[in-house]
Amino acid sequence: MTPAILTDLTKCIGCLACASACKEINGLPVDDGAGELSATTWAAVETRAGVHIRRQCMHCLDPACVSVCPVGALQKTEEGPVIYDAARCIGCRYCMIGCPFGMPKYEWDNPLPKVQKCIMCYQKRLSEGKEPACTAACPTGATIFGDRDELIHEAQHRIDDHPDRYVDHVYGLEEAGGTSVLYLAGQPFETLGFNTGIQGDPYPALTWAILNKVPNVVTLGGVLMCGFWWLTNRKNEITRIEVEASHSPETESDTTQNGGGES
Repeated sequence: MTPAILTDLTKCIGCLACASACKEINGLPVDDGAGELSATTWAAVETRAGVHIRRQCMHCLDPACVSVCPVGALQKTEEGPVIYDAARCIGCRYCMIGCPFGMPKYEWDNPLPKVQKCIMCYQKRLSEGKEPACTAACPTGATIFGDRDELIHEAQHRIDDHPDRYVDHVYGLEEAGGTSVLYLAGQPFETLGFNTGIQGDPYPALTWAILNKVPNVVTLGGVLMCGFWWLTNRKNEITRIEVEASHSPETESDTTQNGGGES
């Protein structure tokens, strides 16, 4: 089983029960609102084009944030969720740059800042066989928890049964190689602020394609640097020889004799 969440935006009433449940179980402050994701809001509900839109980490099947983290602070668990180990984090924020969904957030105002995001209640609920707090709190069934394959089947079943209600697309099915958080909507996803330009291939593949060229770049750079070093030292050597030659006894004698002849 691959744990996943399906959010049907046509059923969301914007009650913020999911956001409140997330804050409560994770000990996050409740006085900063829940309209957008931040270091202290891991589940948010915003309203756009008259639609209440629940936001959270997408928990990619092959997460870019994990692939770019140089110290393993972000890890993809066998169960599915992408979790974070603050003790390992060095604050490089590569994960924020690498995530195509822009999900990791940084504690800019904290003297000892950490990267923060939804971890799908991995330690406090999933490890105990329970569903995430956000899906358990939803009063309308707008966001449900289950096996990813079963949720995909359910999503496609809803689209087939109500083509007039849903856009014919399950967001997260293929984006970035697939995610564990899926969406259904009644309006085009780009209208609702979703990044629809995300490619279908996993983003770590792009990372590796770039890193795979690094040895060649390093080798070429090393050759060029050696070339510059040789030219610089060759020039210095020639200058040294010329200076020594100009101060040699023979050169000084010739200069004296020439000077004496002219006088």
